[in-house]
Amino acid sequence: MEERKRSVLSVDGAGGFLVAVLLLLSILAFLVYNAAVVQSANAENFYDIKDPKSIQMISTDNSKHLVDAK
Repeated sequence: MEERKRSVLSVDGAGGFLVAVLLLLSILAFLVYNAAVVQSANAENFYDIKDPKSIQMISTDNSKHLVDAK
């Protein structure tokens, strides 16, 4: 690479590094915020188990035993 084409603020330099870091941090902040929203929305979403003695270890019908407690 020629000396006169180098730049600290180019995409290959410190400017590109800062853009990449800011992009990754903004994605992380978005995911953390959405995780907190989903968790707080479902924190009080309880359920009861109906007839727990008849639940089998491997069965597709096990979801029928869950009842919303509301």
